[in-house]
Amino acid sequence: MDIAAKPLLVIEAGRGEQQYWRDIWRYRELIYFLALRDILVRYKQAVVGVGWSVIRPVVTMAALTWVFTRGAQLKTPDPSIPYFLWVFVATLPWQFFTDALTAASNSLVAQTDMIQKTYFPRMIMPVSRIFVSFVDFSIAFSILVVFMVVCHLNRYHFTPDWRIVFIPIFLLMAWGASIGIGLWFASLNVQYRDFTYIVPFLVMLSLYVSPVGLGSADIAGRHPLLRGVYSLNPIVGVIDGFRWCVFGDRAPLLWTSELISLAMIALLMVSGVRYFRRFERTFADII
Repeated sequence: MDIAAKPLLVIEAGRGEQQYWRDIWRYRELIYFLALRDILVRYKQAVVGVGWSVIRPVVTMAALTWVFTRGAQLKTPDPSIPYFLWVFVATLPWQFFTDALTAASNSLVAQTDMIQKTYFPRMIMPVSRIFVSFVDFSIAFSILVVFMVVCHLNRYHFTPDWRIVFIPIFLLMAWGASIGIGLWFASLNVQYRDFTYIVPFLVMLSLYVSPVGLGSADIAGRHPLLRGVYSLNPIVGVIDGFRWCVFGDRAPLLWTSELISLAMIALLMVSGVRYFRRFERTFADII
């Protein structure tokens, strides 16, 4: 048989930038199938099932509320805002960010067979994991709606601000931060398995350096310089934005800090993509 007459299958280890982004578009359905598979695997044989998407943020909110109201005697900046709602509004984006970051960082090492045997843009794997975290966020957000209705009907008579329609903007910021840092950690986790232990520690630490139980003004004060430095933590701008959307002028934004967080998110995304692309061709060899 004439070998030259047979079609050749060529797998390119390093794709040009334009071709690479075209490949991501061509393989876009793979994001859906990977995310769906992860959702089914996560809740397979689970007694509570998707209820865990609600239980985790609610338990986190209850624990922080008990610690800060009983121990530190903290209150919200406005008496019409119940403290548990103040904490829960911050818990949702923080939980989404940390879940997405953890899942994205482990996405490559958890799928060694796919990486070694099949060609597709590897960036699809951490992105698909972030979609799974978004599903959990969407379910938990429905509980926030229930809480706001309950607070409106009881003694607080709480009514969300019209700015709540801007929540998708700050959710996109959370997506950007998750993708940027997730790509960094996914790459580093392949090269240095120590990050399997480092990432959970950083996630735990992020609870204490983010304004979940407290407001940004309580942690960094009202000095613009301190707030600016504090906003280098990208999730700070996201949490402050969520509270501004729900509580309006009762949780005012420092727009300079928001711009700093947005700039940091943009920097993390650009650098994360560049770092990921730089080492992507070596993943199959060292994983």
